[in-house]
Amino acid sequence: FLSRGRSGVSALLRSLLSVFTFPTILPRWLGVPNQLAVTPSLGRKVTGTLFGHRRGHVSFAVQYDPRSEPVLLAELAVSTSALVKEMSSGMVRIALECEKIHQPRGGVGGRAAAVRLFGEPTWTMYCNGRKCGYAATRACTESDWHVLRTVQSVSVGAGVIPVVDDGGKSSAAEGELLYMRARFERVVGSRDSEAFYMLNPDGNGGPELSIFLLRV
Repeated sequence: FLSRGRSGVSALLRSLLSVFTFPTILPRWLGVPNQLAVTPSLGRKVTGTLFGHRRGHVSFAVQYDPRSEPVLLAELAVSTSALVKEMSSGMVRIALECEKIHQPRGGVGGRAAAVRLFGEPTWTMYCNGRKCGYAATRACTESDWHVLRTVQSVSVGAGVIPVVDDGGKSSAAEGELLYMRARFERVVGSRDSEAFYMLNPDGNGGPELSIFLLRV
């Protein structure tokens, strides 16, 4: 069902498995109410899955339920191997920023049609403060569903997933398809800011992974 692969992949997976931690303090710049900063459990717990070919771009899927359709599916601007390297070195913070577009008023009562934060198509991505390109949200493809269905019984873990042939370019050149799955705390700061914090199942401190969505 899930295989370990070669020794090099096992080393990558060990690096992935070493970073399941949860920060207890929210960053000030997220703009959330002060009471959330001291009570992060007020956020909603969701399932987050990071997956991608070792030399291909990594995707981040958010599900309210392990078997539900993703409410957010973003292709990040880094390769899976690059993200693994960042995570193995310690704390990782990913910020996805997009510009707030002031739409013309219209519709009932002259109100502008609001775009949901998860509906923004493109984002400028920063990893630990460094700009690294552009991320994009997209619809869930059959290949994505193959990944999510394969790991739907996994609550916390990492591994190698059998590759499904979707008729696209050969995946052999991009390496094995890796995944990391965990529970995340989703904290809503406003209609223009949300954050996802990886939960540590053991409750211990250490390196962290945080993903922020900001509309500025």
